[in-house]
Amino acid sequence: MLKRLRSFLESRSEPDITPTVPEGQRIYAIGDIHGRCDLLCRMIARIEADEVGREPADTTVILLGDLVDRGPDSAGVIATAREWAKRRRVRILAGNHEEMFLGSLERDETLRHFLRHGGRETLLSYPIPAEVYSRATLEELRQIMNEVVPADDIAFMQSMEDRIQIGDYVFVHAGVRPGIPLQEQKVSDLRWIRAEFIEAPENRDFAVVHGHTILEAPHISPLRISLDTGAYASGLLTAVGLEGTARWLISVQGEPAAAAA
Repeated sequence: MLKRLRSFLESRSEPDITPTVPEGQRIYAIGDIHGRCDLLCRMIARIEADEVGREPADTTVILLGDLVDRGPDSAGVIATAREWAKRRRVRILAGNHEEMFLGSLERDETLRHFLRHGGRETLLSYPIPAEVYSRATLEELRQIMNEVVPADDIAFMQSMEDRIQIGDYVFVHAGVRPGIPLQEQKVSDLRWIRAEFIEAPENRDFAVVHGHTILEAPHISPLRISLDTGAYASGLLTAVGLEGTARWLISVQGEPAAAAA
């Protein structure tokens, strides 16, 4: 009984660290975009305006993955992110949906999974007529994908990162497996983990910023910031700004999915 009580109190105790970004640096992290190019464009404008209103800093923007699928314009999101990265430092994490997109170019089972989870919308954001898509077999659809998805878009997704660490913050798409050193984390966990991470006690010596699990509002605790607010359906895209020990939220609200499609 005493052992269980001690474990409970330890899991409820405040962390020993105050997560900090190195002096002179500023970070903006953006949650799952999922094909909402309209919201990404608004978020870019908001972040650029926020940056102008602050002291000069060495700024990094991090996209937390799942740029594609579900929303109406994944191709536009990729093009916009690539263009933004030409103007400032933008680092991009690979989410499980980018993994499915790339895998579907080669494997039938991955393609089926991709199409069931928003891949249809992704493919129709490229120049594939809806009637051609609806008649195509898996083999035909893969051939069409390889013809219409630009090689630069594929290379862009292949270049996405799995984990980014800056100061006391670790940025991943989905989370980390508790009790495993960062250097030994499996890519599959960084992109797919959910309850095992979210429900675990926050007894790390670093803060995790992630997306992947949809919330009505962002979760902010000392050692975890969760930013996926279901932009593709809710119309709400959320980001966080980090500098020193300071944190601030930035959000843009557009039309829900039915009206935006």
